[in-house]
Amino acid sequence: MTAVHEGSGNAVDGKSGAVTATVRTGDGWPVPEAALTVIDGGGAQIARVQGDADGAATASGLAAGTYTAIVTALGYEPVARTTMVRDGAPASLGVVELRRAGAAELPAEGLWRIDPVHSSVRVSARHLGITSIHGRFTDFSGDVWIADSVERSSVAVRIDAASVDTANAQRDEHLRNEDFLHVEKYPEISFASTGLRPAGGERWELVGDLTLCGVTRQVKLDTHYSGVGPDPWGGMRASASATTELHREDFAITFNQAVRTGIAAIGTTLRVDIDIQAVQQD
Repeated sequence: MTAVHEGSGNAVDGKSGAVTATVRTGDGWPVPEAALTVIDGGGAQIARVQGDADGAATASGLAAGTYTAIVTALGYEPVARTTMVRDGAPASLGVVELRRAGAAELPAEGLWRIDPVHSSVRVSARHLGITSIHGRFTDFSGDVWIADSVERSSVAVRIDAASVDTANAQRDEHLRNEDFLHVEKYPEISFASTGLRPAGGERWELVGDLTLCGVTRQVKLDTHYSGVGPDPWGGMRASASATTELHREDFAITFNQAVRTGIAAIGTTLRVDIDIQAVQQD
């Protein structure tokens, strides 16, 4: 009889096959201590192991054959995949994305206000071509209007340009002057959506007009909807994350310096990462 093993998955009866998985949320965060269960063709549970804090799980000691692997975690919907195990080699499930339970429920129609205390707007740029400098805006606000047809919903966000924070006062002052954000002349950065399209699962494509340094350009935000649920204060919250890339030259931010190798000191591409919680309004 084949043994069923718990824990980290040590070899059983000399068998050397394995199933591995990296468990993530749809927005890329590890799901700690997710369970990986392996079922054979007859429906018997052959292995059940618990993943680590980084979302990695390995069920080892498996005979060669075809199995069903089921990944589960508290608060998430289970995912099942069929995989073939060979002796001496792991069968990798790759990255397994788990949907939060209830994530498919869309926000109710009406006004939802962005909670800046539990939201973030972060920007990254390459420095000297070898690393990234990370910053954020600490003062912003916004509203989300959910329409009766969700594709007709809209988003409006306002950012105080002077609130840029890279954890270096000298650099932040330079970013505020006319070389970059020119906050005296252009104190506000704004975004107004013009379209929302489903992109499969919890992914959406949010398109809108971004106004930065007095220049308005259309941008596309790759958006992941995380779900809706009650908060501890009696309200309802919806959450989403989004990413996009901007080119500084598109917004007339052309300042740069070249080092002796000819590499620009500051990259021309900006990566923007956004995490939003919005609270339903009465």
